[in-house]
Amino acid sequence: MDNRIIGQHISGQFNKELEDLRHKVLTMGGLVEEQIELAITAFSTGDVEMAEQVIKQDNQVDALEVAIDQECMQILALRQPAAFDLRLIITVIKIVNDLERAGDMAERIAEMAIQLSGDKNNSRQEEYYELEHMAELVQNMLHGALDLFARMNIEDVTLITGLDENVDREYGSIIRQLITKMMENPRNITRMLDVLWIARALERTGDLACNICVHLIYMIKGEDVRHLTQSELENKIKE
Repeated sequence: MDNRIIGQHISGQFNKELEDLRHKVLTMGGLVEEQIELAITAFSTGDVEMAEQVIKQDNQVDALEVAIDQECMQILALRQPAAFDLRLIITVIKIVNDLERAGDMAERIAEMAIQLSGDKNNSRQEEYYELEHMAELVQNMLHGALDLFARMNIEDVTLITGLDENVDREYGSIIRQLITKMMENPRNITRMLDVLWIARALERTGDLACNICVHLIYMIKGEDVRHLTQSELENKIKE
């Protein structure tokens, strides 16, 4: 299935409304992707100005969430959609909620970047290498999930959800490293806890990307797969 399914209605206006809705979701997703990238860069480089840009951009993300929700409510009230159209509207509502939360995670990372910007530790880049790699994995997951939504396709869903295991492993490794540093020098505790929060925000963003994939399966197949294992999910996609 692809996005050509939007455009099969007698009402040209309804087709336009659904396409506009999809476009707004992708615009919001692009903003969130940019937020995450800028937030991690700001953290890695100590760029306060870039971090502040991420925080300001969150207002745009929030405004889009409200606008999309309102548009969905209007379509539900006026068009009374059924079958795939109804699932599309429900999926959009869920996706924008997850995107808004991912934007909040990026905003929090930016706030941590500002807080840690005065850190005099010259080993910052080496010390946070795994965190940056984890961020790259999460960015790939979110971008992949949004790409599937753009194409109205779920064939590659398990490639994205499968990356979550890698993210979880990176997260566990980072936790162990941070605990070790805290034990070695108690003066590191406050800073390491802040870094831990950033790792947690990234791990949660990976989960949100997986949520988007699950919503897409519901949209396309009409089945709730939220609690399936990875192998069960793979079998469900093949059905």
